[in-house]
Parts: sequence; structure tokens; C-alpha cells
Amino acid sequence: MKLKDMHIEELELMSYTDMTYLILKENNKAMNTPTIFKEICNLLDYSEDEYVAKIGDYYTSLTLDKRFVLLESNEWDIRDRHSVELIMDDEDALENENDEENSEEFEEDMEEDSLDDMDEIIDDDLDDTDISDLEIVTDDDLDEEN
Repeated sequence: MKLKDMHIEELELMSYTDMTYLILKENNKAMNTPTIFKEICNLLDYSEDEYVAKIGDYYTSLTLDKRFVLLESNEWDIRDRHSVELIMDDEDALENENDEENSEEFEEDMEEDSLDDMDEIIDDDLDDTDISDLEIVTDDDLDEEN
């Protein structure tokens, strides 16, 4: 059944996004936000003031609903009608290539280092730490400073 043939009581039970899906499917073409919402408002017999008051929330609901895609022409369409094309420019490709090389080099370096070498590094770092200047501070001492 088409939206225009439905009773207003049935339409009022539907969400705006469900109505949008049916409108786009029935018209078989992409449409802009004001045109779609104006059609919904006409179906629901909304006034111009209600249209103005609700169009912002309507737009937000479209952006959150994964059934729709916003095209470059600023028109909404059903996502199933469009394929997603991943475009990677040369700079991104070069960055990804460098990241992979760095990751491989790191893994090779890690394989070459033995656990004993790692223990030596950690022990050396601990030996360089001078804790003689450290002192214990209580909560009372902190309160006195404030």
C-alpha cells in the first residue's frame, strides 16, 4: 500500500524515517531534506509552523539512520541503491605502507632481543634511579601546605 493511500491514523503510528524510506522507495529517486519532510508534513496534515519546528530533528534522525545515505548533491537516498567506494589518495597509501614497514621492523627487532637483554635494560634503568631525595608525605602534611 502506498503512503498516499494510508489513513492518517496509520501514518501517525509510523516514524518519520520509516515514512522517508517508503517515500524514497515509491518515488525511486533521491530527494532533498525539505522536499521529503514537506511531503511527510502534508501527509500528516502539519502546519507550516510545525514543519519549521520539526525539520531540524527530522534531519538529525536521517543522519543517524543507516538505511539512508546523503549524496554529494545534498539529496537523501536509500543506501542499498549505492555502492561504497573506498578512495585512498597517494599520501594515505604511502603513510599506510610506511606504517607496515615500521611495524615489521619493530617485530624483527623484538625477535632479535632476548629476554636476558631486556632484563639487563630494565636493571640498568633501576640502578640509575636515585631515591635518596624522596620523602614520605602524609595527608596531614598536604593539608598544612594548602
